[in-house]
Formats: sequence, structure tokens, C-alpha cells
Amino acid sequence: MRVRIYQPARNAMTSGTARTKGWVLEFPAADAREIDPLMGWTSSDDTQSQVRLRFESRKQAEDYARERGLDYVVQEPQKRAANVRPRGYGENFATDRRAPWTH
Repeated sequence: MRVRIYQPARNAMTSGTARTKGWVLEFPAADAREIDPLMGWTSSDDTQSQVRLRFESRKQAEDYARERGLDYVVQEPQKRAANVRPRGYGENFATDRRAPWTH
């Protein structure tokens, strides 16, 4: 079983970067999910796949995996473009925009 260590990406639905500074150690699913015949929910008997451990640094996550004898793979995070500038809502209606604002 190979665990995955990664730095989570920000939520695409928000502009915030909460919970993206730390690192996550995630266990893979050992069994396939099954559909419950009565309710139609997907479920699994594998509780290990539900475990996500959070660490403040990559080194802490790697040390934890080494201490427990876990085989791990580290996925490097993709960095944001450097030219992204935070803007305010009022700038949507500025008169000096490159393209005119329309409804």
C-alpha cells in the first residue's frame, strides 16, 4: 500500500486559500466501493481510505510515513501564476478598463 503525500489545491469555487498551506497524507482505497441495494448509496468496508492526516510541513508528513514503515509518494504542488493581482469588487466598474463593461 502506497500512501500519497500532497499539498491540497484551493477550492475552485472560492478565491480563498484556506487549508492550502499544510500537507496531507492520504491512504488509498483498498477495496472498490459498492452500491447499497436498498438506499443506492456507495459504501465500502475499508475505513483506512477515509483517513486523511494533516501536517504543517512536508518533512513532518514524510517522517510520519517513515516511522510507520509506509511506502509513500510525494506529489509536488503546482504554483500559481505570479501575475495574478488581487482586485477589489469596485474595479469591475472602473472607467479605465481595457474592455468596456457590459451586462
